[in-house]
Amino acid sequence: MSLVRLTIKGISYSHTQNGAYALILNEVDGERKLPIVIGAFEAQAIAIAIEEDLKPPRPLTHDLFKTFCDRFAIVVKQVIIHKLVDGVFFSSIICEREGVEEIIDARTSDAISLALRFDAPIFTYKNILDKAGIYLREQEIADQEEENSDEDFDDDEEDDDNDESINDAIDEFLNIVPTEKGNEFSDFSVQELNDMLELAVLNEDYEKAARLRDELSKRNL
Repeated sequence: MSLVRLTIKGISYSHTQNGAYALILNEVDGERKLPIVIGAFEAQAIAIAIEEDLKPPRPLTHDLFKTFCDRFAIVVKQVIIHKLVDGVFFSSIICEREGVEEIIDARTSDAISLALRFDAPIFTYKNILDKAGIYLREQEIADQEEENSDEDFDDDEEDDDNDESINDAIDEFLNIVPTEKGNEFSDFSVQELNDMLELAVLNEDYEKAARLRDELSKRNL
């Protein structure tokens, strides 16, 4: 079976009561996305690895594991999402120490958290992507752009269209009914947002810190 390399698109969260999160992986040489349902703590661990500016005051479990591996010359070479059973993904971490390679079973969220910290590639098998991958209505977006070819659109508007399509596809995949939600930080100044970000990191509320970082990034555009 052929392997397909994936990159991380991001994490989608819902404000519904079930608190579902989805880690979105991109097919490197294709248009499909692979959504993987994860919990809040797993989402925090991955968000911390993605957001380089977020430095926890104490090492998280995956950071500690990375330090342990570095100390004993263990390298994570790659992660493979190798099985999908009843909506649950199974993964393997490929490690190497002194030329000896080992394969370790892991939860997919843990495997990806470590892959990010080791800068290791993430793969899945083609048959898994065929089964669970989703397309994001690329043709519909292209048709809409063609219809409006005489109008002026900037890159931000096109990105908003793509983001909306991604969110719709994820909600459909997770069977989540979207809820109406506004920008919870829109009334705060940049200085207030920076203060809140610092406090969130100190309190180890990395989910909120990631949202604050996103809001600050939008203000700096």
